[in-house]
Amino acid sequence: MIKKSLLFILIIMLSVGFAQQRKMEHLNEDEIDLKYLFFLPKDYYNAKKTAWPLILFLHGMGERGDDLELVKIHGIPKIVKTQKDFPFIAVSPQCPTEYVWRDKKMLQAVESLIMKIIKNYRVDETRVYVTGLSMGGRGTWAIATHRPDLFAAAVPICGGGDPRTAGLLRDLPFWVFHGAYDEVHYPDESEKMVHALKKTGGKVRYTLYPEAYHDSWTETYDNPALYDWMLSKRKAEN
Repeated sequence: MIKKSLLFILIIMLSVGFAQQRKMEHLNEDEIDLKYLFFLPKDYYNAKKTAWPLILFLHGMGERGDDLELVKIHGIPKIVKTQKDFPFIAVSPQCPTEYVWRDKKMLQAVESLIMKIIKNYRVDETRVYVTGLSMGGRGTWAIATHRPDLFAAAVPICGGGDPRTAGLLRDLPFWVFHGAYDEVHYPDESEKMVHALKKTGGKVRYTLYPEAYHDSWTETYDNPALYDWMLSKRKAEN
C-alpha cells in the first residue's frame, strides 16, 4: 500500500513538472566551489523532446558569499519565484566573496558550469543568454567577451565593460540598460560600450531610464518584452 502511494505521488509530481529553484554546487577544474540556483521550466519533464532556452544570471556585489538565499533577492531568481511558467532553464551562480565575476578564474568557473548544464540537460544551444546587474552587469560584458560564441544575446544592466573588446562582440546582440542617476556605476560605463559597439557595426540596443538610480534592474526584469527579445535571438541568426 505504501509503495502504491509513493508511486502515485511520483506520477503526480512528474505530471505537474518541477517549476522550482534548486540549490546546487559545481566544482570546476580550479577547485572553485561554485554554488548556484537552478530552475527548470514546469513542463521540462513532460515535454521530453523539447530543447529549452537557457539564461545565465550574474548577481551584484552584495550577493556574494555562500548564502544562496541572497541570490534570490534580485533578477531572474526573483522572477522565477513568482512566474512558475517561466519558459527558460535558469542558472544563477553565486560569486565567492574573494572574487568578482570579471576575474579570470570566475569566468572559467562559470563557463565550466554552463557547459555542464548544456551536457546534462536538454538545452537549445542556439538560445543561450547571459544577463546580470551591477557587478553582474560588468560580468555579463566579461563572460560575453570570454566566450562570445557561446551566447545568442546578452543583457548587461548598470555595469560596463572594456570598449577595447568591442570588436570581439560585434556579432552578439546586446540590450543594455542603465539608470540616468546611477551613482554606483555611472551611465557612461554603459554608454562607452554602446558607442564602441556601434562603431564596429555591432548589434546593440540601449535603454536609459531617465528617473532611475542604481536599481535599473527591477523594471528591466519585470518587463515581458525583455524575454520576447531574448527568444527572438538565436546564434544561427547572428
